[in-house]
Amino acid sequence: MTRQSTNHILMIEPAVFYLNPETQETNVYQVDEQESHEKTFAKALKEFRDYRDCLVEHGITVTTFKGIKDCPDHLFPNWASTGPHGNLVLYPMLSANRSAERITRITNKLEKYYNLTLDLREAEEEGHALESTGSLVMDHVNRIAYAGLSDRTDQDLVQYWAKARGYTLHTFNTTSHAGKPVYHTDLVMHIGTNYAGICSSCIEEDDRARIVGQLKETHDVVEFDNTQLQAFCGNSLEVRDGEGRYVLAMSKSAQATLHPAQTEKILSHMHTIIGTDIPTIERYGGGSARCLMMELF
Repeated sequence: MTRQSTNHILMIEPAVFYLNPETQETNVYQVDEQESHEKTFAKALKEFRDYRDCLVEHGITVTTFKGIKDCPDHLFPNWASTGPHGNLVLYPMLSANRSAERITRITNKLEKYYNLTLDLREAEEEGHALESTGSLVMDHVNRIAYAGLSDRTDQDLVQYWAKARGYTLHTFNTTSHAGKPVYHTDLVMHIGTNYAGICSSCIEEDDRARIVGQLKETHDVVEFDNTQLQAFCGNSLEVRDGEGRYVLAMSKSAQATLHPAQTEKILSHMHTIIGTDIPTIERYGGGSARCLMMELF
């Protein structure tokens, strides 16, 4: 039977961290508080390690690689994905210093254990991006993928991916609080085995009922509002703990915005919600809990 989630996570410990100027135009969730790069990095490194340790304490296997200093977003490994059937896909990134994150030391290791079934890196030469599980939220069990279109999620490329991978694709448009598309789909929604969360308020009205309705055909759905979107409630991931139970990885700041009824519904499908405070990573990086994890099936 196809699994939706895994007990094994890849993480990349950053060698540097600061607001990435190459991604700021498309990522409205990045906030520059004008502190030194050294201070930002020191705080982010502690947050990263605390978050990783939290996963390990719950029995989740974490494989950690060291990042490189040329890549301020290296702690967000969304340039590759693995799947339940042992496949590996490599993706094109919009920004040059994000493309540089695909270092051979890591990609070669992945190719030792997974079959590289799709390599889309050449699309970067034509300015097209499809940023892995940032762009694509996948329902592996039902072979359905959801993609919010943006500069980082090219419509033609995502359609090519869906055909090549044999997934039914549902695309949609979004508008953030700043009036731009939400840069990644995994800020808008996450899909577990039986439960899914979606920040439906940011989906444009012409698409909203269609996307939420499709999701409800396969999952019990919790809808988040735009305030919860900005707190990164959507940027969460179902993982399996050491006893094989479903747990939801979500930052503490996101958890704090959940309403009691939302928490109750989530916990009807999850053993627990886990996570730590990662405010520096969230502010300067514009990403949260899910962005830190690459699933290893």
